[in-house]
Amino acid sequence: MSGTQITIEQVSPGDTLPELEIPLTRTVIVAGALATRDYEDVHHDPAQAQRRGTPDTYMSINHTNGLVGRYVTDWAGPAARMVRLSTRLGVPNFPGDVMRLTGEVVGVEEDTVRVAVRGMNSKGRHVVSEVTVRLPRGSEQ
Repeated sequence: MSGTQITIEQVSPGDTLPELEIPLTRTVIVAGALATRDYEDVHHDPAQAQRRGTPDTYMSINHTNGLVGRYVTDWAGPAARMVRLSTRLGVPNFPGDVMRLTGEVVGVEEDTVRVAVRGMNSKGRHVVSEVTVRLPRGSEQ
């Protein structure tokens, strides 16, 4: 991601965000669960996750939401403010895989932009989200 600030005047429906690959290590999955205070055992204990019917630990929804938000705000820049996030989960994110996030601007209204985000891994669609961010105008910079 560029780290530069995007203004509302620079964005149009159909614009695409650069793809972001996130390697899914056990450390990433456990750290995300701890950072979001999601202590459900399936997010940090492989044996307990297997006893509960999954092959391994898996990423929590709070962690996924954080990564989706980061993806969009990293693209939009430091003055962007996320005002809405809507998420539907699909297949789990397990250790040893890679999640690929892609995004497309689907709406621009006054000072907000709606971005459709998809997260895929080797098993299929992990997440479908829509993120609304408030962007500054060029005259506000």
